[in-house]
Amino acid sequence: MDMSDRTLRTAVQLSAAGLIQESDIADITRVAGSFAVAISPQMRALIDPRAPNDPIAAQFVPSSLEVNQAPEELDDPIGDESHSPVPGIVHRYPDRVLFKLVNVCPVYCRFCFRRETVGTEHNGLDSEALERALNYIESNAEIWEVVVSGGDPFILSSRRLARIMSRLERIPHLGVVRFHTRVPVVRPDNVDAELISALKIKKAVYVVLHTNHVQELSEASRNACAKLIDAGFPMLSQTVLLKGVNANAETLKALFRQLVEMRIKPYYLHHGDLAKGTSHFRTTIAEGQSLVRSLRAQISGLCQPTYVLDIPGGYGKVPIGPNYLSFQGSGIYSVEDNLGHSHQYVESVLP
Repeated sequence: MDMSDRTLRTAVQLSAAGLIQESDIADITRVAGSFAVAISPQMRALIDPRAPNDPIAAQFVPSSLEVNQAPEELDDPIGDESHSPVPGIVHRYPDRVLFKLVNVCPVYCRFCFRRETVGTEHNGLDSEALERALNYIESNAEIWEVVVSGGDPFILSSRRLARIMSRLERIPHLGVVRFHTRVPVVRPDNVDAELISALKIKKAVYVVLHTNHVQELSEASRNACAKLIDAGFPMLSQTVLLKGVNANAETLKALFRQLVEMRIKPYYLHHGDLAKGTSHFRTTIAEGQSLVRSLRAQISGLCQPTYVLDIPGGYGKVPIGPNYLSFQGSGIYSVEDNLGHSHQYVESVLP
Protein backbone atom coordinates (compact mmCIF):
# COMPACT_ATOMS: atom_id res chain seq x y z
CA MET A 1 0.00 0.00 0.00
CA ASP A 2 1.37 3.42 -0.99
CA MET A 3 1.48 5.69 2.06
CA SER A 4 3.33 8.57 0.41
CA ASP A 5 0.26 10.70 -0.32
CA ARG A 6 -1.84 10.18 2.80
CA THR A 7 -1.68 11.17 6.45
CA LEU A 8 -0.60 8.24 8.61
CA ARG A 9 -2.87 7.75 11.63
CA THR A 10 -2.62 4.15 12.83
CA ALA A 11 0.09 1.79 13.99
CA VAL A 12 -0.63 -0.50 11.05
CA GLN A 13 -0.10 2.40 8.62
CA LEU A 14 3.11 3.41 10.38
CA SER A 15 4.39 -0.14 10.08
CA ALA A 16 3.46 -0.35 6.39
CA ALA A 17 5.34 2.90 5.81
CA GLY A 18 8.43 1.47 7.49
CA LEU A 19 8.33 3.89 10.44
CA ILE A 20 7.84 1.28 13.17
CA GLN A 21 8.52 -2.44 13.40
CA GLU A 22 5.64 -4.85 12.94
CA SER A 23 6.40 -6.16 16.42
CA ASP A 24 5.65 -2.69 17.83
CA ILE A 25 2.13 -2.43 16.41
CA ALA A 26 0.37 -3.56 19.60
CA ASP A 27 2.31 -1.13 21.83
CA ILE A 28 1.84 1.79 19.47
CA THR A 29 -1.87 1.01 19.10
CA ARG A 30 -2.17 1.39 22.88
CA VAL A 31 -0.35 4.74 22.74
CA ALA A 32 -2.62 5.91 19.91
CA GLY A 33 -5.63 5.03 22.06
CA SER A 34 -4.60 7.80 24.48
CA PHE A 35 -2.81 10.34 22.30
CA ALA A 36 -3.74 11.15 18.70
CA VAL A 37 -1.40 10.21 15.86
CA ALA A 38 -1.03 11.98 12.52
CA ILE A 39 1.98 12.36 10.22
CA SER A 40 1.36 14.44 7.12
CA PRO A 41 2.78 13.36 3.74
CA GLN A 42 5.19 16.31 3.83
CA MET A 43 6.64 15.24 7.18
CA ARG A 44 6.72 11.58 6.15
CA ALA A 45 8.83 12.56 3.13
CA LEU A 46 11.43 14.19 5.42
CA ILE A 47 11.89 11.14 7.66
CA ASP A 48 14.81 8.82 7.01
CA PRO A 49 13.60 5.47 8.46
CA ARG A 50 17.18 4.13 8.32
CA ALA A 51 18.41 6.84 10.72
CA PRO A 52 17.95 5.71 14.32
CA ASN A 53 17.96 9.29 15.63
CA ASP A 54 16.01 11.01 12.88
CA PRO A 55 14.80 14.34 14.38
CA ILE A 56 11.56 14.40 12.38
CA ALA A 57 10.62 10.84 13.34
CA ALA A 58 11.38 11.61 16.99
CA GLN A 59 8.81 14.41 16.94
CA PHE A 60 5.94 12.65 15.18
CA VAL A 61 6.31 8.85 15.29
CA PRO A 62 4.75 7.56 18.52
CA SER A 63 6.89 5.64 20.97
CA SER A 64 6.12 3.08 23.66
CA LEU A 65 7.93 5.47 26.04
CA GLU A 66 4.76 7.59 26.05
CA VAL A 67 3.08 5.13 28.40
CA ASN A 68 5.62 6.11 31.08
CA GLN A 69 3.98 8.88 33.05
CA ALA A 70 5.89 10.69 35.80
CA PRO A 71 3.96 11.72 38.93
CA GLU A 72 4.64 15.40 38.20
CA GLU A 73 3.03 15.24 34.75
CA LEU A 74 -0.43 16.75 34.31
CA ASP A 75 -3.49 16.51 32.07
CA ASP A 76 -3.46 20.31 31.70
CA PRO A 77 0.17 21.28 32.35
CA ILE A 78 -0.18 25.02 31.71
CA GLY A 79 -3.60 25.50 33.32
CA ASP A 80 -5.73 26.36 30.31
CA GLU A 81 -8.92 25.07 31.90
CA SER A 82 -8.69 27.16 35.06
CA HIS A 83 -8.43 30.36 32.98
CA SER A 84 -11.19 29.61 30.47
CA PRO A 85 -14.20 31.91 31.09
CA VAL A 86 -16.05 30.56 28.02
CA PRO A 87 -15.29 27.65 25.68
CA GLY A 88 -12.48 28.47 23.26
CA ILE A 89 -11.05 31.35 25.31
CA VAL A 90 -8.12 31.27 27.75
CA HIS A 91 -7.69 34.60 29.53
CA ARG A 92 -4.48 34.32 31.53
CA TYR A 93 -2.96 37.78 30.95
CA PRO A 94 -4.87 41.08 31.25
CA ASP A 95 -4.28 42.40 27.73
CA ARG A 96 -4.54 39.24 25.64
CA VAL A 97 -6.49 36.03 25.22
CA LEU A 98 -5.84 32.69 23.63
CA PHE A 99 -8.53 31.86 21.08
CA LYS A 100 -8.71 28.10 20.49
CA LEU A 101 -10.72 27.69 17.31
CA VAL A 102 -10.05 24.00 16.68
CA ASN A 103 -8.81 20.93 18.54
CA VAL A 104 -7.26 19.21 15.53
CA CYS A 105 -3.89 19.48 13.80
CA PRO A 106 -2.42 18.21 10.53
CA VAL A 107 0.24 16.44 12.64
CA TYR A 108 0.40 15.51 16.32
CA CYS A 109 3.65 16.26 18.09
CA ARG A 110 4.52 13.57 20.60
CA PHE A 111 5.45 16.21 23.21
CA CYS A 112 2.33 18.38 22.82
CA PHE A 113 1.20 20.11 26.02
CA ARG A 114 -2.43 19.84 24.83
CA ARG A 115 -2.18 16.17 23.88
CA GLU A 116 -5.04 15.29 26.24
CA THR A 117 -7.47 17.46 24.26
CA VAL A 118 -6.28 17.70 20.63
CA GLY A 119 -7.36 15.11 18.12
CA THR A 120 -10.52 14.24 20.04
CA GLU A 121 -13.98 13.86 18.62
CA HIS A 122 -14.68 17.48 19.61
CA ASN A 123 -13.10 19.18 16.61
CA GLY A 124 -13.64 22.79 17.65
CA LEU A 125 -16.13 25.52 18.36
CA ASP A 126 -19.64 25.21 16.98
CA SER A 127 -21.48 28.34 15.86
CA GLU A 128 -22.93 29.08 19.29
CA ALA A 129 -19.60 28.62 21.10
CA LEU A 130 -17.79 30.70 18.51
CA GLU A 131 -20.26 33.55 18.99
CA ARG A 132 -19.83 33.39 22.78
CA ALA A 133 -16.05 33.53 22.39
CA LEU A 134 -16.20 36.51 20.02
CA ASN A 135 -18.67 38.28 22.32
CA TYR A 136 -16.26 37.77 25.22
CA ILE A 137 -13.43 39.43 23.28
CA GLU A 138 -15.71 42.24 22.17
CA SER A 139 -17.04 42.94 25.67
CA ASN A 140 -13.63 43.14 27.39
CA ALA A 141 -11.99 46.44 26.48
CA GLU A 142 -8.69 45.50 28.13
CA ILE A 143 -8.08 42.81 25.48
CA TRP A 144 -5.56 44.25 23.03
CA GLU A 145 -4.28 41.02 21.45
CA VAL A 146 -5.90 37.77 20.36
CA VAL A 147 -3.64 34.74 19.99
CA VAL A 148 -5.37 32.31 17.63
CA SER A 149 -4.35 28.73 18.35
CA GLY A 150 -5.84 25.31 18.89
CA GLY A 151 -5.11 22.74 17.48
CA ASP A 152 -3.87 24.53 14.40
CA PRO A 153 -6.04 27.38 13.11
CA PHE A 154 -4.53 27.24 9.62
CA ILE A 155 -6.37 24.00 8.88
CA LEU A 156 -9.68 25.84 8.92
CA SER A 157 -11.26 26.75 5.61
CA SER A 158 -10.28 30.16 4.29
CA ARG A 159 -13.95 31.10 4.16
CA ARG A 160 -14.42 30.45 7.88
CA LEU A 161 -11.19 32.21 8.80
CA ALA A 162 -12.22 35.23 6.74
CA ARG A 163 -15.52 35.50 8.62
CA ILE A 164 -13.76 35.31 11.99
CA MET A 165 -11.11 37.84 10.95
CA SER A 166 -13.78 40.23 9.68
CA ARG A 167 -15.45 40.08 13.08
CA LEU A 168 -12.18 40.66 14.93
CA GLU A 169 -11.41 43.60 12.63
CA ARG A 170 -14.55 45.36 13.85
CA ILE A 171 -13.56 45.23 17.54
CA PRO A 172 -12.18 48.72 18.24
CA HIS A 173 -10.00 47.94 21.26
CA LEU A 174 -8.26 45.03 19.54
CA GLY A 175 -4.83 45.92 18.14
CA VAL A 176 -3.14 42.64 17.21
CA VAL A 177 -4.15 39.20 15.98
CA ARG A 178 -1.45 36.57 16.32
CA PHE A 179 -1.64 33.07 14.78
CA HIS A 180 0.30 30.11 16.16
CA THR A 181 0.73 27.40 13.54
CA ARG A 182 2.78 24.52 12.26
CA VAL A 183 1.04 24.43 8.86
CA PRO A 184 3.75 26.24 6.82
CA VAL A 185 6.12 23.42 7.81
CA VAL A 186 3.90 20.36 8.01
CA ARG A 187 1.36 21.13 5.28
CA PRO A 188 2.81 24.02 3.27
CA ASP A 189 0.35 23.65 0.39
CA ASN A 190 -2.34 25.08 2.71
CA VAL A 191 -0.64 28.47 2.49
CA ASP A 192 -2.32 29.73 -0.66
CA ALA A 193 -3.86 32.92 -1.99
CA GLU A 194 -7.19 32.19 -0.30
CA LEU A 195 -5.60 31.79 3.14
CA ILE A 196 -3.56 34.96 2.73
CA SER A 197 -6.64 36.88 1.65
CA ALA A 198 -8.56 35.60 4.68
CA LEU A 199 -5.87 36.84 7.08
CA LYS A 200 -5.68 40.37 5.65
CA ILE A 201 -7.49 42.84 7.89
CA LYS A 202 -6.85 46.44 8.93
CA LYS A 203 -5.09 45.41 12.12
CA ALA A 204 -1.64 44.02 12.80
CA VAL A 205 -1.56 40.28 12.03
CA TYR A 206 1.45 38.22 13.10
CA VAL A 207 2.22 34.57 12.33
CA VAL A 208 4.26 32.51 14.79
CA LEU A 209 5.71 29.34 13.31
CA HIS A 210 6.33 26.30 15.50
CA THR A 211 9.48 24.55 14.26
CA ASN A 212 12.11 22.56 16.15
CA HIS A 213 14.74 21.41 13.67
CA VAL A 214 16.28 22.82 10.51
CA GLN A 215 15.37 19.62 8.61
CA GLU A 216 11.72 20.64 8.87
CA LEU A 217 12.42 23.66 6.68
CA SER A 218 11.95 22.09 3.27
CA GLU A 219 11.88 24.14 0.09
CA ALA A 220 8.08 24.01 0.15
CA SER A 221 8.06 25.23 3.74
CA ARG A 222 10.40 28.10 2.95
CA ASN A 223 8.21 29.10 0.03
CA ALA A 224 5.09 29.03 2.21
CA CYS A 225 6.73 31.29 4.79
CA ALA A 226 7.94 33.65 2.07
CA LYS A 227 4.36 33.96 0.76
CA LEU A 228 3.15 35.03 4.20
CA ILE A 229 6.00 37.49 4.76
CA ASP A 230 5.76 38.96 1.27
CA ALA A 231 2.04 39.46 1.87
CA GLY A 232 2.89 41.69 4.84
CA PHE A 233 2.61 39.33 7.81
CA PRO A 234 5.61 39.55 10.18
CA MET A 235 6.73 36.08 11.26
CA LEU A 236 8.23 34.89 14.52
CA SER A 237 9.09 31.37 15.61
CA GLN A 238 8.70 29.25 18.69
CA THR A 239 10.74 26.15 19.39
CA VAL A 240 10.47 23.49 22.09
CA LEU A 241 13.73 22.31 23.63
CA LEU A 242 13.65 18.55 23.04
CA LYS A 243 16.10 15.87 24.11
CA GLY A 244 16.90 13.70 21.11
CA VAL A 245 15.83 16.39 18.64
CA ASN A 246 17.52 19.74 19.18
CA ALA A 247 19.07 19.85 22.67
CA ASN A 248 22.55 20.86 21.53
CA ALA A 249 24.05 24.17 20.52
CA GLU A 250 24.94 23.26 16.93
CA THR A 251 21.40 22.11 16.11
CA LEU A 252 19.77 25.17 17.64
CA LYS A 253 22.30 27.48 15.98
CA ALA A 254 21.55 25.99 12.56
CA LEU A 255 17.81 26.33 13.10
CA PHE A 256 17.84 29.91 14.38
CA ARG A 257 20.23 31.13 11.71
CA GLN A 258 18.12 29.57 8.98
CA LEU A 259 14.96 31.13 10.38
CA VAL A 260 16.55 34.59 10.42
CA GLU A 261 17.68 34.09 6.82
CA MET A 262 14.03 33.31 6.05
CA ARG A 263 13.06 36.64 7.70
CA ILE A 264 11.58 34.88 10.74
CA LYS A 265 12.62 36.15 14.18
CA PRO A 266 13.20 33.41 16.82
CA TYR A 267 10.80 34.37 19.61
CA TYR A 268 10.49 31.65 22.26
CA LEU A 269 12.54 28.60 23.19
CA HIS A 270 10.17 26.65 25.42
CA HIS A 271 11.30 24.40 28.22
CA GLY A 272 9.36 21.14 27.86
CA ASP A 273 5.97 21.21 29.60
CA LEU A 274 4.90 18.57 32.12
CA ALA A 275 2.52 16.85 29.69
CA LYS A 276 1.79 13.20 30.38
CA GLY A 277 4.14 10.70 28.80
CA THR A 278 6.74 13.25 27.64
CA SER A 279 9.52 12.93 30.21
CA HIS A 280 11.85 11.32 27.63
CA PHE A 281 11.85 14.64 25.73
CA ARG A 282 12.61 16.98 28.61
CA THR A 283 16.00 18.37 29.49
CA THR A 284 16.85 19.86 32.87
CA ILE A 285 16.55 23.61 33.22
CA ALA A 286 20.29 23.76 33.93
CA GLU A 287 20.97 22.05 30.59
CA GLY A 288 18.73 24.55 28.84
CA GLN A 289 20.41 27.49 30.48
CA SER A 290 23.82 26.17 29.49
CA LEU A 291 22.68 25.87 25.87
CA VAL A 292 21.28 29.40 25.84
CA ARG A 293 24.50 30.75 27.34
CA SER A 294 26.49 28.93 24.67
CA LEU A 295 24.31 30.40 21.91
CA ARG A 296 24.72 33.91 23.30
CA ALA A 297 28.47 33.60 22.69
CA GLN A 298 28.14 32.15 19.18
CA ILE A 299 25.35 33.76 17.17
CA SER A 300 23.80 37.12 16.38
CA GLY A 301 21.29 38.69 18.71
CA LEU A 302 18.78 38.39 15.88
CA CYS A 303 18.98 34.62 16.34
CA GLN A 304 18.35 34.65 20.12
CA PRO A 305 14.92 33.55 21.38
CA THR A 306 13.85 33.97 25.00
CA TYR A 307 14.13 30.73 26.97
CA VAL A 308 10.84 30.40 28.87
CA LEU A 309 9.03 28.13 31.29
CA ASP A 310 5.25 27.99 31.35
CA ILE A 311 4.65 27.65 35.09
CA PRO A 312 2.43 24.61 35.81
CA GLY A 313 -1.02 25.53 37.02
CA GLY A 314 -1.61 28.43 34.66
CA TYR A 315 0.64 31.09 36.18
CA GLY A 316 2.10 32.13 32.84
CA LYS A 317 5.41 32.14 31.00
CA VAL A 318 8.57 33.47 32.63
CA PRO A 319 12.11 33.86 31.25
CA ILE A 320 14.47 31.28 32.77
CA GLY A 321 17.66 32.01 30.85
CA PRO A 322 21.07 32.24 32.52
CA ASN A 323 21.83 35.23 34.74
CA TYR A 324 24.87 37.32 33.93
CA LEU A 325 24.52 39.89 36.71
CA SER A 326 24.98 39.73 40.49
CA PHE A 327 24.70 42.62 42.96
CA GLN A 328 27.76 43.15 45.12
CA GLY A 329 26.42 46.07 47.18
CA SER A 330 26.79 49.87 47.17
CA GLY A 331 25.86 50.19 43.49
CA ILE A 332 28.45 47.64 42.38
CA TYR A 333 27.63 44.65 40.21
CA SER A 334 29.58 41.72 38.88
CA VAL A 335 28.80 41.06 35.21
CA GLU A 336 29.83 37.99 33.22
CA ASP A 337 30.70 38.33 29.55
CA ASN A 338 29.94 35.73 26.90
CA LEU A 339 33.16 33.87 27.69
CA GLY A 340 32.33 33.59 31.40
CA HIS A 341 34.79 36.25 32.56
CA SER A 342 33.60 38.53 35.37
CA HIS A 343 33.76 42.32 35.21
CA GLN A 344 32.85 45.00 37.69
CA TYR A 345 30.15 47.48 36.82
CA VAL A 346 29.62 50.54 39.03
CA GLU A 347 26.33 52.38 38.75
CA SER A 348 26.55 56.10 38.17
CA VAL A 349 23.26 57.96 38.39
CA LEU A 350 22.25 61.49 39.23
CA PRO A 351 20.56 61.93 42.62
